[in-house]
Amino acid sequence: MLTLIDSIKSLLNHRCISNIHTNNEQALSFSVYSSMYEQKLLNVPIAKPLLVFVLSGNKKLGPNDHIICQTNDFIFLSDSPAINMRNIPNDDEYFALLIEFDYDDFKDIPLATSNKKDYFIGKNTDTLNQCLQQFIDCNHWATPSILTSRKKEILKLLYDLGYTDIASMMDNEKISHKIHDFIHRKNFTDINTQTICKHLAMSESTLRRKLKTEGTNIQTIKDNAKLGLGLHLLQTSVISVGLIADRCGYQSQSRFTDRFKQQFGLTPLELRKTRMTQ
Repeated sequence: MLTLIDSIKSLLNHRCISNIHTNNEQALSFSVYSSMYEQKLLNVPIAKPLLVFVLSGNKKLGPNDHIICQTNDFIFLSDSPAINMRNIPNDDEYFALLIEFDYDDFKDIPLATSNKKDYFIGKNTDTLNQCLQQFIDCNHWATPSILTSRKKEILKLLYDLGYTDIASMMDNEKISHKIHDFIHRKNFTDINTQTICKHLAMSESTLRRKLKTEGTNIQTIKDNAKLGLGLHLLQTSVISVGLIADRCGYQSQSRFTDRFKQQFGLTPLELRKTRMTQ
């Protein structure tokens, strides 16, 4: 486990140095959330199926912390409008590897024979750890298509290891998923109902009807996309809060801070302090 953490930190450090010299911010196929102090987050939106490997510390989820992931556990979360979670360091830190999956990533998994599940928990194994190690290492050189194949490989391995619940983590692709991706591709600019309808080639009434059956609406999708990105950037970067607010489409840092606290229960600066050693 320590080797995997060291490999991830080495890759992140190498990427940081490379970005300084090349001014090129190349996206990774995974994320890392770490903290020195406990993080308590409310109403965290899960836009797509998310695999979280807790490599150090503990993670508790749900309204009463009834879902518990300890060091060396993983949890697979299906898309969800909101979930409460606590990231709890051990004597050293909280350190988790996150891998987000798209609808197409599940195409090689046999069709589910049961209803969709919200989550399932498992234990990391030597075989799975080796697969993750290779996945991390290939981020040094692999093209996006190879990284996508590696993500599919992780899903297939989990299924072959007996975690067949993975087949019920993804329904048919939702309209809300397509809108979420479209909003991100447009960098949160010039996004209105007419633009979305044109992109999806459907009328506004049809769009609203389909979203209603999914239990959401355009404004909720926009808000979750903006705040979800803000949370991600606060957890994975040292970018200033003001710049994060701008990237997320907010006209002011104060507006972003207000909405962030309303959603997650703490301010961006309060969250950022949990990642600091002092």
